[in-house]
Amino acid sequence: MQLQKAAINEDKPDRLSQLPKDVLLNILERADSLDAVRTCILSSQLRNLPTMLSQIVIAPDNRDLVRMTGVSAHLINKILSTRSPQITIRKLQVRFVLIPSDCRSIGKYVGLAMATHKVDAAEFEVVTPRNSYHCAHADLLKFAKQFSMFVADCPDAFAGLTQLILQNLRFGESDIPNILSTCKRLESLCCFECDAGIRSVLHVEHARLVELDLTYGEFLTVELSCLPKLQRMTYNNWPSDDNPLVLNFVPQLSKLNLANAGLSNNTLKLSQLLANVPSVSDLYLDFRSEKIWIQPECPRVLAPVLGQLRFVNLDCLPEECDITWTMFLLEAARFVEDLCITVWDHKCGSESQNSYSEKTDVKWEPSAPNFKHKNLAKLTIYGFQSDGNFMGYVRRVMEAAVNIKDVSLLDRKVCKLCADKFPHIKLRPSTYPQSCKEKDSLRKKITEASVMMASPAVIHFRS
Repeated sequence: MQLQKAAINEDKPDRLSQLPKDVLLNILERADSLDAVRTCILSSQLRNLPTMLSQIVIAPDNRDLVRMTGVSAHLINKILSTRSPQITIRKLQVRFVLIPSDCRSIGKYVGLAMATHKVDAAEFEVVTPRNSYHCAHADLLKFAKQFSMFVADCPDAFAGLTQLILQNLRFGESDIPNILSTCKRLESLCCFECDAGIRSVLHVEHARLVELDLTYGEFLTVELSCLPKLQRMTYNNWPSDDNPLVLNFVPQLSKLNLANAGLSNNTLKLSQLLANVPSVSDLYLDFRSEKIWIQPECPRVLAPVLGQLRFVNLDCLPEECDITWTMFLLEAARFVEDLCITVWDHKCGSESQNSYSEKTDVKWEPSAPNFKHKNLAKLTIYGFQSDGNFMGYVRRVMEAAVNIKDVSLLDRKVCKLCADKFPHIKLRPSTYPQSCKEKDSLRKKITEASVMMASPAVIHFRS
């Protein structure tokens, strides 16, 4: 709006129009392309600038999305059809609703641009007319059929995409492989509530995919068969089954994010899951404040697959769970530098209102008393309380981590939505130290038992 006000009067010189062209383009590219076009229409000096934008972003928010989908198609055509082929499109991002007629128009215009312009990066985010809460099985099938027809009608557009974001689609058995084979340049694929049928098996192969994000969906197993360039993988909320994820040929996988409530009795063994990917350096595991769904393993078995691990984040451990079991990761991953643990009964983010913590104490065979870890430099605990569970754990880690530089201890996180949604659930009173005197006392209690432990100065109570 400020841009439009600055350019609204053509008869009077304004500061915006007098700026150099490259500065004006830089300003316009920081806004949504629709706002940029609206601004330029108001001034004759700016009228040709939309055709020179190197970044074209048309991403209406949810409130305007349905109303703007047809307008987006017209705007894309207006910008792309009048620009010089010599100007590289560094980024083309379009967010639109899966309405067949409008989708085809967008696809045709983008496909033509792919054929006549150099496009460095292109993204489609396809939003279904109904959100996941209101999608029945028939809706998922209908939307997937419409999307598959969209791909078939606009192969040039999809062949040039580098990122694709999808939601609420239930494909046929061969649809996803066909889509991936059409999207030859694809580097990032994000899917929410997408699958190929309940308890289906997804085999993923792609020569250029760097990032894969799967959230919900009813796959029995996702098998990454051949992804030579994949670096980042996220898999959230799979059904409770054995072997939900099979990692075959993913030689560059470095960041793995897994989140699940673990409501079945099944547990995953990291030694099996990561058997083919010793390249993982960043591991994020979210337990949704429910059950611990990974199994502590002998360091001798686990160490070969965790040799590159540097960062470990264990999120939403249930509050009544003894956390000493997490030591097995430090014992096996001798090069970990940063360990972060969050202990939090986050009810509105979990699968149920009831805590499963009474079922989550995990049996762990402690290491030899003289176990030392030479690389851990930072330990962070959210949800720290001044009880034996946490005090003993921090002491154990500090005794083992001979080169630790920073121990950050924070109180439990607070979610206002949890309190509003579950007012009948009373939180246990926090025993997190409040005064400087209490904090100093806890520092001494943690470190006074051992002369070999790091200085109390490395322990920080952070607000």
